[in-house]
Amino acid sequence: MNHPLRTLLAAAALALAVLITLPTSRAATPTTVDGITTIHLDQYNGYFAATETLAGLKPGKYRFVVTNKAGKMVGFQIQDGSSHRQLDMFPLEPGQTRDSVVDIGEGGFRYRCPINPTPWYEVDVKS
Repeated sequence: MNHPLRTLLAAAALALAVLITLPTSRAATPTTVDGITTIHLDQYNGYFAATETLAGLKPGKYRFVVTNKAGKMVGFQIQDGSSHRQLDMFPLEPGQTRDSVVDIGEGGFRYRCPINPTPWYEVDVKS
């Protein structure tokens, strides 16, 4: 076997081995208990990570459980997606978890950290 072909096959085998051993992660489906759907958000330095998928959400009552994993003071701000009316806003100390129960309409919602600059996360909600 010539050298370039051997190198190509070795690289392909290595890539396949890496793909096989990578953990597969899928966002969980949000759970609804007593009419309230729970979404868990972890806030890091400059971004949020959602445990549950934010796709396909419907209007209703939501509990946002927000955990500060940034190691410094951060905040959570959530607004109505179309009117930008404030639904809730609060600070979080390092390691602190707080929750907020809000009604989300067909206009969806958007959230961000007003202290540790993050972009607005815009989430559509459909009936």
